[in-house]
Amino acid sequence: MTQHAASRVPGLYDARTDAVLERLTQLHPKSIDLSLDRIERLLEGLGHPERSMAPAIHIAGTNGKGSVLAFLAAALGAAGLDAHAYTSPHLVRFSERIRLAVAGGLHSISEPYLIDLLEECEAVNEGAPITFFEITTAAAFLAFARTRADYVLLETGLGGRLDATNVLERPAVSVITPVSIDHQSFLGETLAEIAGEKAGILKPGVSAVVGLQEPAALDVIEERAAEIGAPLMVWGSEFQAHEENGRLVYQDDDGLLDLPLPRLVGRHQIANAGIAVATLRALAPPRLREEHIGAGLESAEWPARLERLGPGRLYEIVGGESELWLDGGHNAAAGAVIATAMCDLEERVPRPLRLIVGMMSGKDARQFLAPFAGLADQVVAVGVPNQANSLSPRDIARAAADVGLGAALAASVDDALMIAAGGEEPVRVLITGSLYLAGEVLKSHRGFAIKPAGSGG
Repeated sequence: MTQHAASRVPGLYDARTDAVLERLTQLHPKSIDLSLDRIERLLEGLGHPERSMAPAIHIAGTNGKGSVLAFLAAALGAAGLDAHAYTSPHLVRFSERIRLAVAGGLHSISEPYLIDLLEECEAVNEGAPITFFEITTAAAFLAFARTRADYVLLETGLGGRLDATNVLERPAVSVITPVSIDHQSFLGETLAEIAGEKAGILKPGVSAVVGLQEPAALDVIEERAAEIGAPLMVWGSEFQAHEENGRLVYQDDDGLLDLPLPRLVGRHQIANAGIAVATLRALAPPRLREEHIGAGLESAEWPARLERLGPGRLYEIVGGESELWLDGGHNAAAGAVIATAMCDLEERVPRPLRLIVGMMSGKDARQFLAPFAGLADQVVAVGVPNQANSLSPRDIARAAADVGLGAALAASVDDALMIAAGGEEPVRVLITGSLYLAGEVLKSHRGFAIKPAGSGG
């Protein structure tokens, strides 16, 4: 494998990236047949880069995929092992989706190199219909194949069975985080149907780590694993993790680990950390020791997941002793864990909780907001900037009222912050409901704006 010089450090924003990504969106098929035929055709034309990559850890699930990946990347890095990462969607720049282990750290791919790879894929594709996610996934595989690493951390975009990442013939380990109801129009209306799509990443003879699941989901996953011969490590059976005396206690058939609590905020991160530790135990890298796992838990970063925003443009609007939090959660399960985390914060430092909520159409705002009833003082509804499929603020406000939450409308996030933080007492403001909203918030907070380029799925 060769390493492209432009990949060694993250580059500055390159306006040409938007032009290339816009061209790729025009290749989207008029009607989608649910198969892997398009990306398999393209990968064959590219010389099958997915077969030349470092061993991959393939991660599917509804919630927690990104956090698990962040813990894995940090722990492997602490052990001196290089791991590339592929995630979606991005928050600020498309290049965040493809991160390369180069120059002594994990960096977003430089934009000149990204443009080269995208144009190479575009040329080989020769104008044939292909989805945006498929052709950009092929570009990621090219980057990973051409840049040395010990591992690749690969997050599915949507589902699993027919996700573009599922062309791997034999990953090193498969991971399924908790499965819940989301993306019903693509994955099925029932938990069992959705779990069946996620279980599609399982491969014969490849160990799989399975997070805590509802019985209906676990039954489907275990049935698929038995059918193809995929050994499972299941939360509650083969491993578990819990908090005890300010530490994370992990236990499996090989013994017990006494680890530091994860840096990422929220009780649910105990479970995500447990999944990551189980994955590392299944992977068993020769250089990885317990202290590396602990260091990874303490150093992992995952933006817009219960992230407390510090000094920046938006915090100046809130000001004083108030807190400003950001989370991209957007489904019922995410709403529940975010509300629990806010409740924990309230017990430690009491102050009024105000929500600023923007969501995409097709999401169930009522189910997302229900866990905040009796916890939040107010919901300020906004549209998601630069997204034509944003749920209307009036629909969000109606959903809030349906679950007993007072609601107001705002024309922008700035206006919403002024409403939420109005008054003299310190408040806790949480901006949530969409990763697309979270990305726009981070751009605004940092004081710059970049036109969104492309979308996942």
